[in-house]
Amino acid sequence: MANILGGAANLPGLTSRGMSSEGSRERRKPAGLGPRMVRECACPFYVLGDDRLDALASIADSSDIAKEAALEHSPINADPLLAGFYSPADAARLLQVASPKLRGWLNGWGNSAAGPIVDRDFKHSRTISFLDLMEMRFIEAFRRQGVSMQTLRAAAARARKEWDQPHPFALSRARYLTDRRSVFAQVAEQQGDRMTWDMASGQHEMWDVIEATIAKGVEFDPASELARRWYPLPAEFPKISVDPAVAFGKPALIDERIPTAAIHRMWKAEGGSIRRVADAFEISEDAVRAAVEYEITTAN
Repeated sequence: MANILGGAANLPGLTSRGMSSEGSRERRKPAGLGPRMVRECACPFYVLGDDRLDALASIADSSDIAKEAALEHSPINADPLLAGFYSPADAARLLQVASPKLRGWLNGWGNSAAGPIVDRDFKHSRTISFLDLMEMRFIEAFRRQGVSMQTLRAAAARARKEWDQPHPFALSRARYLTDRRSVFAQVAEQQGDRMTWDMASGQHEMWDVIEATIAKGVEFDPASELARRWYPLPAEFPKISVDPAVAFGKPALIDERIPTAAIHRMWKAEGGSIRRVADAFEISEDAVRAAVEYEITTAN
């Protein structure tokens, strides 16, 4: 843990747990760490909560449990800190989906033998990765169209095995649309799921529209074909994205690389003054306004 968080621990007035030397968490202007530092640091540790710091600890831990929980796909293996870190509440807010439903997709259901649908990156933590989040978007979209949990679970397991990819529902539509549709058709036939079978094997136009809707606002890595950045509300807030390489995946202004939540907190502390916040962060008032409006919109 010390090795990973060493840089943060050496910042004036800030420990590796996001605490100031006086013990105050997330101060608006901790000593030596003002808005300029937030702007210039792509992944400020003090924006993390306990869940995500626990996930970092699990990566740093050299125990057998941590080794079993190691991320399997190469982009995150290269740098685990670029996985993105979300609590269940974060995910529920970003996806606009109830938390109990998400927990079932991630952990299975305690009152049944049904296991999870998503093969989580952080196996021994409540923390959700960016690719986990992208798969849950896919699941939610197809659940809304009536695809059963049994079919989704079986299709995910089959695709993971056949494609040797732990996140088959986070792969590019352009490259995997036909393959994914084929997997669902085969699984639906085995499950006796006539509706999904019809949609995957015959009603290609309907399936294509659903996949196109899911892919909207998502950028994919050209090498891995995996999702790498997401614009949650691209029409309303085209300058705000969720990028695991920026602020651990918290919604942030693209150009300024500042978490919208940090701007919103200062806006409230400054009595709603857009100008004072813009001056403090050395960004435009339009950028502040977009961040504040995004936070207010998604809070609902």
